[in-house]
Amino acid sequence: MELEQLLRLIEAVSQSALTEFRYEEKGVRIRMGKAGTNPGITEDSGILDAGAVVSESGHQNRKMQEKAQEESGMQDGGRVIVSPLVGTFYAAPSEEAEAFVAVGDCVKKGQVLAIIEAMKLMNEIESDCDGVVEQVFVRNGEAVEYGQPLFRIR
Repeated sequence: MELEQLLRLIEAVSQSALTEFRYEEKGVRIRMGKAGTNPGITEDSGILDAGAVVSESGHQNRKMQEKAQEESGMQDGGRVIVSPLVGTFYAAPSEEAEAFVAVGDCVKKGQVLAIIEAMKLMNEIESDCDGVVEQVFVRNGEAVEYGQPLFRIR
């Protein structure tokens, strides 16, 4: 799916009365939901379990993760979770709630680490491995770019 098509799809879902939308094509699964629902975007073949919808293969995401690991000195088996899209990073489900995770927390594969809001859609970012959160690279409410490191997990 091309980026333009994805953006048109997000726009259409945002403007509709739908609360959740799912789409699958050539191994890429997209699941979108509006605030207050349980949204997420997933790609089967990528390193990231949530939010990775940029290429039809996980190759580009793997390269971005490897680059982030090199930049943060993580060649020794640690994991850097990178942003799969451009948006606003939220560490908690609401302003008054506690953060999903903090430095030192043990996480399981599939556990929600944060939310990235893009075009009024909330996209859950999930851990792709079991481990301990060693570092959070961004603050709550900050804008993030595609491929930007979010968490380091060992």
